[in-house]
Amino acid sequence: MEKLKKFIHQWSWVLLVVYCAVGIFYPLVGMAALICMLAPSVVAIFKGRMWCGNFCPRGSFNDTILSKISRKRNVPRFLKTTWFKLVFLAVLMGAFAIQIAYAWGSLTEVSFVFVRMIVITTMLTILLGILYNQRTWCMICPMGTMAHYVAKLQLVKSKFRHVVFNKEKCIDCRICSKNCPIGIDVLSHKQAGTVTHADCLKCRVCIEKCPKKSLYVA
Repeated sequence: MEKLKKFIHQWSWVLLVVYCAVGIFYPLVGMAALICMLAPSVVAIFKGRMWCGNFCPRGSFNDTILSKISRKRNVPRFLKTTWFKLVFLAVLMGAFAIQIAYAWGSLTEVSFVFVRMIVITTMLTILLGILYNQRTWCMICPMGTMAHYVAKLQLVKSKFRHVVFNKEKCIDCRICSKNCPIGIDVLSHKQAGTVTHADCLKCRVCIEKCPKKSLYVA
């Protein structure tokens, strides 16, 4: 299963490129975006933000392509704040809803709204990814924000697997925190023994980077 997830994560970025290129000329493919809009929250019910870390075509693009040209600088703090994420969610989805309302009645026009939104947000993703961290967009992504709140529900997060510490092996080197693509301070969860942060992408980067193999999923 892990090999399959890695394969999908490595190559699903191709779907994003094809979607943007084809969608401009054949807008009807735009409706396919509904899958990536709904999947993060649906998957979050069972697995947390695993969709974002393993199956999202844009996440794949960020890690596979954008990471090669990213300056890998610290992300501005305000982008990580709850108020900014919620305001950004409201503004982007509000703009999306208004466009859908104006286009209503024409399937082609409605589909093109999806294409236009994906193209614009992809351009923003690339800009933020080059200036800061390749996963900067994922910190403010409206779909990711909604998945965050689904994964944060106590009834939900108690059901799925988390990154877990082997405290005896951990040497507090902070490599896990420094390499988390979403900016989570992984080490701060050592005392609790489990990384229950709702934004954890289950991408396993912290596990792979740990020099003492003190992290695992359970």
